[in-house]
Amino acid sequence: MNKQERTFALKISAIMATRMLGLFMIFPIFSVYANQYTNTTPYLIGVAIGIYGLTQALLQIPFGYLSDKYGRKPMLVIGLIIFFAGSVVAAQSSDIVGVVIGRALQGAGAISAVLMAFLADFVSPNQRSKANAFVGVQIGAAFMLSLIIGPLVSVNLGISGLFWVIASLSIVALIIVATLPHVTPKEQYSLSVANIKQVLNADLLRLDFSVFSLHLILTCAFIAMPIFLVENNIVDIKDNWQMYLPVMFLSFVGMVPMIIISEKYNKTKLVFLVSITLLAFSQILFYKTELTYTTFFIILTIFFTAFNALEAILPSLIAKTANTEKRGLAMGLFSTSQFLGAFVGGIFGGWIYNTFDLNSVFLFTTFIAIIWWMSILKMQQKTQEN
Repeated sequence: MNKQERTFALKISAIMATRMLGLFMIFPIFSVYANQYTNTTPYLIGVAIGIYGLTQALLQIPFGYLSDKYGRKPMLVIGLIIFFAGSVVAAQSSDIVGVVIGRALQGAGAISAVLMAFLADFVSPNQRSKANAFVGVQIGAAFMLSLIIGPLVSVNLGISGLFWVIASLSIVALIIVATLPHVTPKEQYSLSVANIKQVLNADLLRLDFSVFSLHLILTCAFIAMPIFLVENNIVDIKDNWQMYLPVMFLSFVGMVPMIIISEKYNKTKLVFLVSITLLAFSQILFYKTELTYTTFFIILTIFFTAFNALEAILPSLIAKTANTEKRGLAMGLFSTSQFLGAFVGGIFGGWIYNTFDLNSVFLFTTFIAIIWWMSILKMQQKTQEN
């Protein structure tokens, strides 16, 4: 990438990472701290964690389409203002229902598709794969930071303080958006069934299902893992960043060669299947293994190595597959699938926890990973961008 493309990619990834950091910071602590709210149940814990995915899923396509019609920058501003409002609602809530409403509003600022389409607009086709992989890595880094920062902020400022910090992050993102260029879209099209069908080909649907499955598994895992840490006396909740920090470092180191093999040697499908296999293996281990500090550390490292690799590979694949003039719409469907996965993971994870037991959550995620792996077997290897 040239200097202009690198700078633009850095700004887009910073906005994406800042917003994702805000969404993810409650993951490592909420299922433990949620009892501080009135009317808390295991099911509502899952809803509070995953509800942002439903509103994201409902609004990604409208945001992506409107960004194609009216421009990327105005939709980014609107989305971040809505995200800020949701963070304030959650920060002021004492009942878990208020947190659910706040998280739903956070998700209503559905700008992921807009950001991905904006990036594709400004990066040349032959560099788009690198740019999207770069953004994927930044999202992974933001998730890593969220697992470390979330517990530290919660211990010192409480859950309410955590949501105020998240609100401030949306202001940071708005400042970055202000530095982006405003470009009037050249292509105009209607949001019709015919146009939607153009971004529903088999390859795109496999990628949509992939990101759905990845975030379903992630959300389910973070309903269970924080409680496992506490119940098995592995580490105190206020110190769980001491577990996550070395795990994140090792998983990042493990991810790098996988990305190199995928991009440099064009072995994306192989790396994709290996990553899903590792993800499924980690879920089986969580279900079957007696959890000590060492076993939890090893399983968590396997899980995040696979997760980070997949999070980096998927944006690159969608950029190669999505049609140029309908890119905002295609990105909207992709992001819809991502956040719908988070919502379904929260709903089903909470329901399984409430109805059966916490350990059964990992049987469900293993089943999803196996179906996902089978669907990717028929995926065609992508070598060129559209």
